[in-house]
Amino acid sequence: MKRIELFKKHLANRCAVKIISGIDNFDIERARKVVQAATMAQASAVDVAFDEDIIKMALNTTHLPVFVSSIVPEELAQAVDLGASAIEIGNFDALWKKGKTFNAAEVLEIARKTVKLIDTKDIFISATVPGHLKIEEQVDLAIALENMGVNLIQTEGACVSNVQNQNTQGLLEMANVTIANTIEIARNVSIPVMSASGLCPTTVPLAFASGASAVGVGSCINKLQSVIEMVATAKQIVQSAQKTQQVEFV
Repeated sequence: MKRIELFKKHLANRCAVKIISGIDNFDIERARKVVQAATMAQASAVDVAFDEDIIKMALNTTHLPVFVSSIVPEELAQAVDLGASAIEIGNFDALWKKGKTFNAAEVLEIARKTVKLIDTKDIFISATVPGHLKIEEQVDLAIALENMGVNLIQTEGACVSNVQNQNTQGLLEMANVTIANTIEIARNVSIPVMSASGLCPTTVPLAFASGASAVGVGSCINKLQSVIEMVATAKQIVQSAQKTQQVEFV
């Protein structure tokens, strides 16, 4: 059985959890910790940056589906050749923080080139809709990506949040835009939606309730120092996802 079938099963049950190492995380040992934590927490998938050594490490470290994130079509096509279970066009949040933004036309062009390069290959494709775009643009982009053959839409939102504290109110503020974007996009596409960026164990249930079939969680895990801390947080998220299965308010 292909690895991606595990993720698809959880996606169909609306309880999928993808643990994100980071599109800009090229530290193989830190990436290894994230992969190990995702595996031990029984997540649905793990997402790593495009780097041949990191991809091979992930494939050899876990039985979970391995997503590879990049904004370069040629890298995404190479990731497929290296054995990636799925490719992620985007995870733009980390790049946005470094001053790099993407408009809808740029994302569509990356997707178009990527789909063309892997046209003859059976590969699961996820595409991120940049969270800084106006919601109308996000919806239009999501629909266009669906029509292009993308299998999953990933939302963002934390990039436009301006949260000053880490208390419960701050956590909710961080996830607020992400969840709002998820609601609108989920209402307008037929393919599953993954809510991502700014989520944590406290706010993951809200993401599923907003219509998401999956969550992508990165910084609340990959910024931790030890595998033990990562596993503990990842387990909270996986358990939360399982408890909120089939619950929604949209």
